[in-house]
Amino acid sequence: MQGRAINGSESTVHDAQLVELPGIDTEVGSLVVCQKGRVFEWNPARTYFLYDVPNDASRGGHAHKVLHQMIVAVAGSFEVELHDGRDRRTVLMRSPKTGLKLPPGLWRELSHFSGGAICLVLASLEFDEEDYIRDWPEFRKWKGNDGF
Repeated sequence: MQGRAINGSESTVHDAQLVELPGIDTEVGSLVVCQKGRVFEWNPARTYFLYDVPNDASRGGHAHKVLHQMIVAVAGSFEVELHDGRDRRTVLMRSPKTGLKLPPGLWRELSHFSGGAICLVLASLEFDEEDYIRDWPEFRKWKGNDGF
């Protein structure tokens, strides 16, 4: 479910969506499937995961101009703090059956990782440094919110 087409410079923290991922639970384990058309509208071009992140560390600290992402807590838990230049939202990730769909244009920081936490990220594009905004004042200016 994509909703409206999202321009990164206009996205808000309310455009991020928690979605239930389709899965199968059996006596011998569980399986979660993410595929185009059922979970998201794009094919992942890049997949990576974070692990062994100390509880007092944070990851992220950037925004993307056009890249979409799905974040999943495959194991353990962590928080995702989102900011759109005006509003802030914190999402607790703690289930491999729930994904957080992020449109472009949101500043994100991941923190408070539990022991053994694994964060899986599915990204709509291959790595491109030009897509990143890594400077908070630059992000605010790009979002049109640098005057307050």
